[in-house]
Amino acid sequence: MTNEVFDQHIQELHVHLTNELLPFWTTRTVDAVNGGFITHFDQYGNDSGEDEKSLIAQTRSIYTYASAHRAGYGEGTLAELARHGVDYLLNSMWDEEYGGFYWMTNRKGEVLNDQKIVYGQSFAIYCLSEYTLATGDPRGIKYARNVFDLLQKHATDTTYGGYFEMFHRDWTLNGPEAGGGDRKTLDVHMHLMEAFTTLYECTRQPLHRRKLLEVIELLVKRIMHPVYGTGIPQFWADWQVAPQIKFDVIWGWDRFTEDGVKRAAEDNTSYGHNVEFAWLLLHALSVLNLTYDLYRDQFVKSFVHAVEHGVDWAFGGVFVEGSHAGEVYDREKEFWQQAEVLIGFLDAYRLFGDERYWQAYENVHRFVMDKMVNHSVGEWWPLMTRQGIPIWTHMSHSWKINYHTVRSVVQSIRRLNALKADLNKPR
Repeated sequence: MTNEVFDQHIQELHVHLTNELLPFWTTRTVDAVNGGFITHFDQYGNDSGEDEKSLIAQTRSIYTYASAHRAGYGEGTLAELARHGVDYLLNSMWDEEYGGFYWMTNRKGEVLNDQKIVYGQSFAIYCLSEYTLATGDPRGIKYARNVFDLLQKHATDTTYGGYFEMFHRDWTLNGPEAGGGDRKTLDVHMHLMEAFTTLYECTRQPLHRRKLLEVIELLVKRIMHPVYGTGIPQFWADWQVAPQIKFDVIWGWDRFTEDGVKRAAEDNTSYGHNVEFAWLLLHALSVLNLTYDLYRDQFVKSFVHAVEHGVDWAFGGVFVEGSHAGEVYDREKEFWQQAEVLIGFLDAYRLFGDERYWQAYENVHRFVMDKMVNHSVGEWWPLMTRQGIPIWTHMSHSWKINYHTVRSVVQSIRRLNALKADLNKPR
């Protein structure tokens, strides 16, 4: 490994971030009339017209601008964009009567869906904590703490542990099956770990630390497969494995069969989720000032499974999902999974020094830069064939937003710089 190799990757990512990716968003998304962000764009970057502003897209956009500002980009403009998003979030999406944020408004700010979905509440905690860390504006952490307290009051399962996820406006639990009231998921608990990490980084409060440690233990000991260390998507309330189904108002509506049940519904795991979980756990331990050795076995299993089964060494990139034992079920390439493994494989390489992880990083890096980035517009294609031909062509909607792509490039540059610094340390 040489300085030149690191510099080549850093420069390529920096040019993409500053000349393509951030400009795609900063020139399009501000709704100067109604507040908040417009988040639906077609393959050419044109507003595709959907009359909605979702909690997930608004909070992820705030996080993107705040975190990129905190990382040193934008010369202050990104902080202003984050503030613009926070103004809309607090003024139009906060429920003054019951607390928490509504799931969906239209572009004017009128409530379309008043449910309290913990997936969205977790991103509110995440983005608002990041916003205060980035700007010093106390409104962010005030509301982040409010949401955290609401989750402890209404969403915690005091019998089996963890958090219920789908609620009506008044925080009564949704019905079962597609309503989601009878299930718990990897996805939500992983994002709660992510959110509590940034909350604790901002407040340094013992309660926030304790709840972060609790959700980490739950993820490692309940949600990850006891043998393979891979993520299990869905559970019943008592943590028995449940078949993976789609919910009425949450992610996954576009990746299921017509009957709403995923193939191999009790034996599938996402390579992207597994690596994302691992690097988010590493980051949490760093914020907690704890050694990664506490969960070394989990890190090994998460990273090894992905590098041995998830990487497409023939065509580049990482596959969507497969069995816990290793069989690949879905060989398509999804944008967010590429984004997360770029960060994770760099962490794995720095952690273990195993060349397989550097090779895996370079493999995915090249697939992203050569195939997945829509260079004529600046953002990434959402879903591609194994060979790298676009299947879906929209640049953005409520779920395909800037959070994964911008964070991936910012964090990859940070890690490449750290690896370069390691290389140049006196021996």
